[in-house]
Amino acid sequence: MAVQDIEYVELFAADQACAVGYFADAMGFAPVAESSGAGLRSVLLRQGPVQLVVSTGPATHEFLDAHGDGVADLAMTCDDVEATRRTAVAAGARVTEGTAGDPVVAGFGGVRHTLLPATTAEGTRLPHGRAWSPLAAVPAQRRIKALDHVAVCLEAGTLEDYTDFYTRALGLSRFSAEYVAFGDQAMDSVVVRSATGGVTFTLIEPDKKKHAGQIDAFLDRNNGPGAQHLAFLVEDIVPAVHELRGRGVEFLSTPGAYYELLTERFSGLDAEIADLRAAHVLADRDEWGFLLQLFTRSPFERNTLFFELIQRRGSRGFGSANIRALYEAVERDRLAAE
Repeated sequence: MAVQDIEYVELFAADQACAVGYFADAMGFAPVAESSGAGLRSVLLRQGPVQLVVSTGPATHEFLDAHGDGVADLAMTCDDVEATRRTAVAAGARVTEGTAGDPVVAGFGGVRHTLLPATTAEGTRLPHGRAWSPLAAVPAQRRIKALDHVAVCLEAGTLEDYTDFYTRALGLSRFSAEYVAFGDQAMDSVVVRSATGGVTFTLIEPDKKKHAGQIDAFLDRNNGPGAQHLAFLVEDIVPAVHELRGRGVEFLSTPGAYYELLTERFSGLDAEIADLRAAHVLADRDEWGFLLQLFTRSPFERNTLFFELIQRRGSRGFGSANIRALYEAVERDRLAAE
């Protein structure tokens, strides 16, 4: 009676060719199939077990008008689809039927969750209900090992409601919570996770008692709640960043002063500080180990969805100091664009 893993992420894009080109040429995903029908033209891309579906067409217009390019569906496998559907309905979820007959749970903003039966073929089967045609084989770069988490921006005052919804309706568990202040701005966050670890949402809301910042700006651009970023797990982040930057991915920059403090904070990373500085990668640690991460700029016109590369050396959390440093990096980037 609970979700287990994210089977695929579907993004709606006004310019499908441009979006597919970004994921294939810059991020190293391989386009493996395409489909057309029911008002959708879709391309399925894959890297490791991560599957992205990029769709356009009349069925996407309402979402695109409201939110711009972004995540429309986080499709998840369940231990028991019908039992999970009943649990979601009992928890107050709005559940409809998808084109293939699969239950579709309304999530946050315009984002939905298609519920699928678990299989040993996670990350390799084609999404239900579409006539897929294979595309010419293009090898993926295989830098990306998994979808580590999805960060979700919520309107102020709704964090606990959504936390309660995802725990009661879809069987996720509350993993951690954190309040982080940045000068005259602040945000509150809760991480919810499936028992398998295959579904992890970082739910974030701005503190309305503070000044408006990047979370408020995202909510304005997205016209409400939405997926702010997808975090991709990599095995070795420094060469991954250099490779993707060379392929055209734009990453946020990190001030040099950040690295001057790293040696004092983490003696175990002394030999790596120069490499981290050259790549602009951030480092943090929790009780389990180290965490390395870096964010991209949004490749989309409305500047909504962006991406993260993350490497875990035992760490299970999200890095309190990095949350602050990354927030400040995004804030600098936002102010520079104004």
